[in-house]
Amino acid sequence: MNTRFGGGRTLAARAGLALYIGLSPSAPSAPSAPSAPSALAQPARTLAARVKHTVMSGGHPLALWEKRPSKPTRAIVLVHGRTWSSLPDFDLQVGGEQRSLMDALVAKGYAVYALDLRGYGATPSDPSGWNSPKGAADDLAAALAWVAANDGVPGKPVLFGWSNGATVAQLCAQGHPERISNLILFGYWKDPDAAIAPVADTIKPLAEKTTAEAAASDFIAPNAISRKALRAYVAAALAADPVRTDWRRLEEYNALDPARVRAPTLLIQGELDPSLDSGALARFFSRLANPDREWVVIAGGDHAALLEDMQPAFVAAMVNFIERPRWKP
Repeated sequence: MNTRFGGGRTLAARAGLALYIGLSPSAPSAPSAPSAPSALAQPARTLAARVKHTVMSGGHPLALWEKRPSKPTRAIVLVHGRTWSSLPDFDLQVGGEQRSLMDALVAKGYAVYALDLRGYGATPSDPSGWNSPKGAADDLAAALAWVAANDGVPGKPVLFGWSNGATVAQLCAQGHPERISNLILFGYWKDPDAAIAPVADTIKPLAEKTTAEAAASDFIAPNAISRKALRAYVAAALAADPVRTDWRRLEEYNALDPARVRAPTLLIQGELDPSLDSGALARFFSRLANPDREWVVIAGGDHAALLEDMQPAFVAAMVNFIERPRWKP
C-alpha cells in the first residue's frame, strides 16, 4: 500500500485515520455513529492453516506464506505493496468478518502463497538496508521457482501484485515469462510514458518508523470497511512492519514495458483510488503484448479494495479471469 514513493495522499491519509480513531472525516471534532454491521460479516468457520516456508534467493532467506485447501486446483503467488507486508495485506484476520484474500482464494480451491520481500514482515532486511526493483523481482522469481518445484499443483502459478508489488510483478513477468500462467495487477501506479530520474543513494537508509496514519491512509471509500476491521489492519500492519523499508534505484522501473508482457493480464482498478491516473492505465493496457487481457474497475473501491466490503467482487474478477474459457484457433 502507500503507492507513491515520494509522497503521501494527505487528505486520504486524514480520512483513513479519522475512521480509524472513530471520527467523521468531514467533521473531525464530532464522534461518529456506531459502526454498522459489516457486509463481510460471517459465522465462525474452520480456516486453512497458514504455513511459513523459507526460500533462498542469492543466499538471503525469504518468508513465503502458504494456505491451501485439501485438493487445490491452481496456485497463485501474491506480492504486497510498498509499506506493509503479506500478512496484514493478504491474511488479515478479524473476528466475525472475512477480510483475508488468502482465505477467500483458498475457498475457491487455490493454493495461495504470499511473499514477504526483503525488509518486510518475516523476511530479514538486505545487509545493505535497501531494497530495489530489480532485486525484488529477482527474489520473486526465486519464489516462483520454489513454488513450481514444491507446490504439486498442476500448471504454472498465477502472479498477483498490489501497488508497488504490481510493478515488481511486472518486472519479474518480463524477465521470467515462463514461470507464470497469468498476471494480475491491482493499484498499478506507473505511467508507461513517465521516466523516473536516477537519484543518488543516501548515505544510509532512513529506517523511519511506520505510523497508524500511514496504515489507515488507503481506506478512503465511504462505508467500505468496519471500524473493527480497520483497527485490526492498523494493528497488524504496525506489528508486522514497525520500520518502513527503504528503496533505491527506482529508475530500474524504467525497464517496465507493457509490450514485453507476454502473459495474459488482468488490470484491476479501484474506482475511488486517488493514486491512479486512468489515462496512464489506458496507455498501459492498450500496449500490452498479449490480446488476452481485461481491465476491471471495482465500483466504490479504493486502493485497498481487496480488504473492503467489495472483496467478493474483487475475488470474482480474479477468479473469472483465471478460469475464463480460452479459445485457440
